[in-house]
Amino acid sequence: MQIESDRDLRGMKRIGEICGMTLKLMLDSAEAGMSTRDLDDIGRDFMLNMGAVSAPVQAYEFPGYTCISLNDEAAHGVPRKDRFIQAGDLLNVDVSAVLEGYWGDTGATIIVPPARPDLLKLCQTTRNALQLAIEMAAPGQRARAIGRAVEKYAKRRGYRTLRQLGGHGVGRHIHEKPSIPNFNNRRNRDVLKDGMVVTLEPFLNAGRGRIKEADDGWTLRTVDGSLSAQYEHTVIINGDDPILVTAVDGGYV
Repeated sequence: MQIESDRDLRGMKRIGEICGMTLKLMLDSAEAGMSTRDLDDIGRDFMLNMGAVSAPVQAYEFPGYTCISLNDEAAHGVPRKDRFIQAGDLLNVDVSAVLEGYWGDTGATIIVPPARPDLLKLCQTTRNALQLAIEMAAPGQRARAIGRAVEKYAKRRGYRTLRQLGGHGVGRHIHEKPSIPNFNNRRNRDVLKDGMVVTLEPFLNAGRGRIKEADDGWTLRTVDGSLSAQYEHTVIINGDDPILVTAVDGGYV
């Protein structure tokens, strides 16, 4: 999406705020013993009360209002009544929603206490990778240059990026052009432009960096059972000062 009017800017800021607030509420509410479906219900109720609709439900008929992934589930985890959060779990929540024709997307990973040092390092490194991507998000920047920087940083810290997953355009739909890879994809010729709306979302992995689709047809798991983290903002390219529409006070990203 390209911001073309004040209405577009207001619309993106509003849906971004709703996504960010939903994510914060869900992660603040997560605790050991809770099912992922119960956590999804919290997000559903808040979104609906704000007048928004779940993007994965609207776009793909996803069997949940949000994506909730645990441990070796890298992304697109399906909320389930029989999937329980345990102490020490790595929990990722991805929230995307639509309001009045504007689509927003955000996500973050937390550790359900107690937190192991290796998981703290993985999460902090991934959060730093997102900040690096944000700092590079300016008009004229090549998308693949962001991916190259993220991958280089991840490797220095001992991690791989998940190459099958990355950022994307958003705003008129949940997935649009351009593609923002998390590696140096030489085939990617996309260039960021002023007013463009994209998601930036590094996925860092502690193992081989490969994923596969689970039997449910949705959840993406690592092939080796390794753990991953993801942090995501919806960003409006705005000169040297990108606008993070999904950032909220006290949020996780």
